[in-house]
This record gives sequence, structure tokens and C-alpha cells, in this order.
Amino acid sequence: MKVLLLKDVYKLGRAGDIKKVANGYGRNYLIPQGLALPATEKSIKLAERIAEKATERRAILNKELQGIADILQGLEIEFGVRASETGKLYGSVSPLMIAEKIKELKGIEIDRHQVVTESIRNLGEYVIPISLTLDLIPEVTVFIVRESELGKRPQPVSQEQSEPEETDELDNVTETVEELIDEIEEVSE
Repeated sequence: MKVLLLKDVYKLGRAGDIKKVANGYGRNYLIPQGLALPATEKSIKLAERIAEKATERRAILNKELQGIADILQGLEIEFGVRASETGKLYGSVSPLMIAEKIKELKGIEIDRHQVVTESIRNLGEYVIPISLTLDLIPEVTVFIVRESELGKRPQPVSQEQSEPEETDELDNVTETVEELIDEIEEVSE
């Protein structure tokens, strides 16, 4: 079935676009939600006007949400959870939990549908996009750690700081090897 999009639909298209979708998706979701109309000759003539108005609305919305996107970009969130020895969670971290944690940390109300991920079921680090608009999609880093390790996540070390330590260790190893060689020569004499 062909539909004319009245509003931007994430991963489908922008307002004013004519898209071919599954019959059930169009009839049961897009049309009842007011996101689209069936693509008829009359509605196709409206497509250009709808696209122009949607572009204006999108520009205004992007300006309003840019500040929120700046706050969310690079935000790090940590969840302490129970997990098995293999790193599989007993339960999961859902998009709703991520949205609630953002509200708790930054006071920004995010709908769970804007968190673009499936439920997380393993320990690790995840980069999660937050779909504010089709053009503004900041990424949040989510760390899933065991409850006992909560707050103990190692901080990234800059390259400059890590090199001297390696050099010192290398010097220590070299000195130890030289001492062993000296001892071996003394014993062999």
C-alpha cells in the first residue's frame, strides 16, 4: 500500500514523502496515528505543500532541541546489575530504564521510544542513539557493570600518561635481565 506521510516517521521517511509500506502497518498504525494518509491522486497533489510546511516545522523543532542534544551527546550512564559468570544479565536494561536514568541525571524527559535500542542483556559498553528528531540524534554511552563494580569503572588514561609507565617497566625488565646475565657469567667462571 502507498501512503503519504503527514509527519516524520523514524526509519521510514519525512513528511510529504510517498512510501510503499505493508498493508497492516499502514492501516493499523500509520493512518490511525495520524502519521499518514492513503496515497490517492488528491493526496499526492498535497504532498509538496505538506513537505514545505514540515520542513519549516522541522527547522524550528531542531533549534529548540539543539540544547538538549548538546547535553545528551557524550553523556555516560552506568547501570549496576546482577549477571552470570559469562556476563549474561539476570533480566535486562530496557530503553525505559535508560530514559528514566537520563531524567534522573539531567532532568530531561525522554520518551522510551526515542531510545533506539533493544533491551540490553549482556555486560559491556554500548553507544545508544537518542532520536530527538530525524536530524538530531545524539549518542549516549551506557555502561552495564556488575552491582559490585558500580562506580569502579576504570577511567580512560591518555596516551601520554601510559607511555612513561611502559618505558619504566621496560627499563626495570632490562636491568633485571642484565643482572641475571651477570650472575650467570659469575657462576660459569
